[in-house]
Amino acid sequence: MSEQARLIKKYPNRRLYDTRTSTYITLADVKVLVLKHEEFRVVDAKSGDDLTRSILLQIILEEEAGGAPMFTSDLLSQMIRFYGNAMQGMMGKYLENNITAFSDMQKKLQDQTKTLYGDKTGMSADLWAQFLNFQGPAIQSMMGSYVEQSQKMFQQMQEGVQEQTRKMMTGFQFPHPPSGQATPGKADEKK
Repeated sequence: MSEQARLIKKYPNRRLYDTRTSTYITLADVKVLVLKHEEFRVVDAKSGDDLTRSILLQIILEEEAGGAPMFTSDLLSQMIRFYGNAMQGMMGKYLENNITAFSDMQKKLQDQTKTLYGDKTGMSADLWAQFLNFQGPAIQSMMGSYVEQSQKMFQQMQEGVQEQTRKMMTGFQFPHPPSGQATPGKADEKK
């Protein structure tokens, strides 16, 4: 039987209280929980509202403000443009699936490394950096293929949505503009 998610309460003074350990914790402590894959929920101590996403976004913001941001300004701008867009729901799922696929690929790479070099507990971040620098061209090629597959998958998803929309809309009668009024395409032709 799986353990119930750890409950963290956020108080009006912005402090976080871990109910499992009966101690106050920081965002850095919450980040450690994420890194350890521990299940947790953050709730407002007064209202009971779920604040987990808000806290996770705060951690991402702190990481981005640190030394090496993951997201470019252009990427963040593009993400903002999807809010309110008809594709917003699909984009969230698309990003989630891609991050899951990327994590799976990373895990396989780590498993292969353990198979080749043994399960050495001394495998540090420096060793991984050296390995990745040595394998740079191969990994760039693999990532290029991954991005290409991802683009194809998104394009297929868009085509599927368009086809479903066409099928759904074939039964509807759309009003035609009154005679004498130009349709948008014909107005451009006269120019």
